[in-house]
Amino acid sequence: MFKRLVMTGLLALTATMAAPGWAEEVAAQAGVVQAAAVTINKGDNTWLMVAATLVILMSIPGLALFYGGLVRAKNMLSVLMQVFTLFCLITVLWVVYGYSLAFTEGGAFYGSFDKVLLMGVTPESIGATFSKGVGISEFIFVVFQGAFAAITCGLIVGGFAERMKFSAVLLFAVIWFTFAYIPMAHMVWYWAGPDAYTDAAAAEAAGATAGYLFQHGALDFAGGTVVHINAAVAGLVGAFMAGKRVGYGRDPMTPHSLTMTMIGAALLWFGWFGFNAGSALEANGTAALALINTWVAPAAAALAWTFAEWLMKGRPSLLGAVSGAVAGLVAITPAAGFVGVGGALIIGLLSGVAGLWGVHGLKRLLGADDSLDVFGLHGVCGILGAVLTGVFASPDLGGTGVWDYVTNQVAEGYSILTQVKIQVIGVLVTVAWTGVVSAVAYKLVDLLIGLRVKEDAEREGLDVTSHGEKAYSL
Repeated sequence: MFKRLVMTGLLALTATMAAPGWAEEVAAQAGVVQAAAVTINKGDNTWLMVAATLVILMSIPGLALFYGGLVRAKNMLSVLMQVFTLFCLITVLWVVYGYSLAFTEGGAFYGSFDKVLLMGVTPESIGATFSKGVGISEFIFVVFQGAFAAITCGLIVGGFAERMKFSAVLLFAVIWFTFAYIPMAHMVWYWAGPDAYTDAAAAEAAGATAGYLFQHGALDFAGGTVVHINAAVAGLVGAFMAGKRVGYGRDPMTPHSLTMTMIGAALLWFGWFGFNAGSALEANGTAALALINTWVAPAAAALAWTFAEWLMKGRPSLLGAVSGAVAGLVAITPAAGFVGVGGALIIGLLSGVAGLWGVHGLKRLLGADDSLDVFGLHGVCGILGAVLTGVFASPDLGGTGVWDYVTNQVAEGYSILTQVKIQVIGVLVTVAWTGVVSAVAYKLVDLLIGLRVKEDAEREGLDVTSHGEKAYSL
């Protein structure tokens, strides 16, 4: 029995035309199952347009300010420039070929070039949601998913901040986006849409056209694997391959503006409601579930991190509180529309402690200069959230279970052990895929143009040496 993966962006990018009444009657008499005509709901369209712009807000200014405040003052503008320019670069690449390769039918790892430059996508194009017969305008979905791609590439910047050439950042992003992000998005999120699942035979045929991890039943509501683990591994590989910052472990490298970081974190949380609740693709109960979970989990994680740090260090910090909130947001992302509020609360509490360990204990064990703790937050908490999705999606624990589109109801016989195994496979595939692609991409960039700025330029700061500007004037 085919199980639904209620995740963002699993679209059928074809419109179903309504059959004449007489044809439907004849088909019914012959025992042929007819798919309902797919129509657009203006409320869903409106919500997805808002959600798409909220995800854009997460990148600029949210992520840019969050990261910018964490670096030293001499590198503030360089981080803002990297995040802002990557957003623009990935937006263009998404329209040119990214969307087509990620969200058209092709193989298990890539789609096709059928929609290069959005060829064939018009204001009348309809994409499926998770309800049979209900669609959204495809242009909205293009923007929504493009914003996901852009912020994922921006997250990687935190792994090598304060020492990478600007040209190297851009070239790496092009390679990584093409060979890591696009195939991961296709593997996890591409399917033929709910209207293709009319009976068991049709479901089997449709399932065979889906992405690799979708076919295996991996659950990822809004990007635990595609966005967070994917970016975190790339950032960690970059930290290793770029080497440590000059003076790392000797000179103070404290954040220059926690005020900026707090503002950025708040904007991230605000935008994350669009990120997660928008991934329902409809303005419905699933979106409401994702919304409340995106409210509860990061709040619990921020408190868990704060009190754990208070016990460990004798005082709570603002940096710890906002880092905890981000940890909770990351962890709830793959689970947002699958788990009940109780499950979200537990995931949040656990992620707060896990994130604290990730940026302190694990970072020391790895020995990498992951400048802004991309792996400690997004990697550790992304993995935690992906695995716990398999646990708390169980109806016995208040979750939604998975959906059988043939019978159009929740599938029976949910197995936590089986789903957790599937989730672990999804995590391992993500880590292996992006790890290999990232290492090759960094090495190629290093051979072509070099990864790092010169030592004297790094000491002076990338704001002046790379961009000829300063964030602050005295």
